[in-house]
Amino acid sequence: MSGIETRTDTGRGRAAVFDVDGTLVDTNHLHVVTWWEAFRRAERLVPTHAIHRAIGLGSDDLVAHLLGKAPAVSPDEAEDLSTAHKVLYAQYFERLTALPDAGRLLRRLADDGWTIVLATSAGDDELAALRRAIDADDAITATASADDVTEGKPAPEPVERALELAGVPAERAVFVGDTVWDMRAGRRAGVRCVALLCGGIPRADLEAAGAEAVFDDPADLLASLARSPLA
Repeated sequence: MSGIETRTDTGRGRAAVFDVDGTLVDTNHLHVVTWWEAFRRAERLVPTHAIHRAIGLGSDDLVAHLLGKAPAVSPDEAEDLSTAHKVLYAQYFERLTALPDAGRLLRRLADDGWTIVLATSAGDDELAALRRAIDADDAITATASADDVTEGKPAPEPVERALELAGVPAERAVFVGDTVWDMRAGRRAGVRCVALLCGGIPRADLEAAGAEAVFDDPADLLASLARSPLA
């Protein structure tokens, strides 16, 4: 589904770029549990609080962040861990749940003239399940997934790719996410950043990473649009 247009009115002048996991869909703790189990099966004991802080990174970066780079972790072991996580997490695909008012928020912004693009570390199969949970494809112009970039967050490439798909410069865009990796990626891409607390990361950490404004969840942001960077 990456990069596939579901609307025809691209390039309308401003873009709202959204992370998906933990921002629009309630998945962060599912990722924590399934990564923990993948590590446990490989006899790698990693505490869940450390895994939580790493959610939002791509699989290779998450493994390196938590276990160290080679030779601490071989490429084969990193690939095996990533595969185990994907298999464990995929069992939840049909049960993923959007966060409150996620779809309504996207539709409201699209109706207000924003081009909506998703920028996520998820691969295409996972992203398809996430989009089904959000159930707002009519509001989404395009997606930039892990399969579309060479470097994931906190590198700016996912956000930059989203801006390319929207046809909008960085100064006309806002990025909404829930992790410090999102905020760092957005700032490096030169866009204004809005953070949501529903991913479980403390407000102070999100602000230190570059969040200009912080809201509880999509419902809170929707109710507070008039006083947000998306006004």
